[in-house]
Amino acid sequence: MHETVFDKILSGDLPADSVYEDDEVLAFRDINPQAPVHILVIPKAKFARFTEIASRPIEETGRFFSAISKVATSLNLDDSGYRVVINNGRDSGQAVEYFHAHILAGRRFAWPPG
Repeated sequence: MHETVFDKILSGDLPADSVYEDDEVLAFRDINPQAPVHILVIPKAKFARFTEIASRPIEETGRFFSAISKVATSLNLDDSGYRVVINNGRDSGQAVEYFHAHILAGRRFAWPPG
């Protein structure tokens, strides 16, 4: 797997506006936000796709999703609501080949999505 922008953020080679970090996860503001609140959540262990992290022990994946909840709560998003998006592969819109989740909030979202 080649080096991605997320690898460079984790190594400190690129800056990020971090909102949460623990031993396994980093969350930061997207530099090209698609909503008033747009946070990217990445595991520090590198996986290219959701299918790879989904095969990991449930405790590991559980901690990742728990971190998403912690970020949303810390940003006071629970009352108004938020959307969590995980794209898996090129056709889904996954732009960076590094598993990550998007937390989107601050506006009303339509269903079905575009």
